[in-house]
Amino acid sequence: MTLIAVSKNQSPEKIAEALEHGYRQFGENRVQEAMLHWTDLRSQYPDLILHLIGPLQSNKAAEAVALFDVIQTLDRPKIAKVLSEEMQKQQRRLPCFIQVNIGSEPQKSGIVINALAEFHAYCVQDLKLNVIGLMAIPPFDKDPVPYFQRLKKLGDELGLTQFSMGMSEDYQQAIACGATHIRIGTALFGAR
Repeated sequence: MTLIAVSKNQSPEKIAEALEHGYRQFGENRVQEAMLHWTDLRSQYPDLILHLIGPLQSNKAAEAVALFDVIQTLDRPKIAKVLSEEMQKQQRRLPCFIQVNIGSEPQKSGIVINALAEFHAYCVQDLKLNVIGLMAIPPFDKDPVPYFQRLKKLGDELGLTQFSMGMSEDYQQAIACGATHIRIGTALFGAR
């Protein structure tokens, strides 16, 4: 089980405290904020693993590939292509998660379920991306368990073994459903 400390919108003092307590895997939503938090700290903590857990704009792909170690928000063909090209340029083959819009919510990013197999094939076969798993955020106002179970089943069908699902409110259910990565912010750092 990998616990990702979600450090978005957190103060440098809170991040320093988490580092002092031994946390080394952190999640950030925005490339620019991550650069402010982590550019200097990387040299002090060479074992840091940074996860991009928010949406990525194509004009930030170069910075994202240079800074992050894992991309959890592979959510559309255009960004997959840009990331593939940038990883080749920088000679970095980062592990990626496909973000699935597991609740078919129009306001959320992610690949819709009926396009997942085709998108996975495009990423792996055509773009040669290192897709290791699936990521999803269930609908806020519903029981998350059926959505976690569905994500796990979809990943199993694709032969994937990594599942980033579960946050501060629902991580226990996510773990019970097979999560390998949980993204915890509020429960670690307190309310922002």
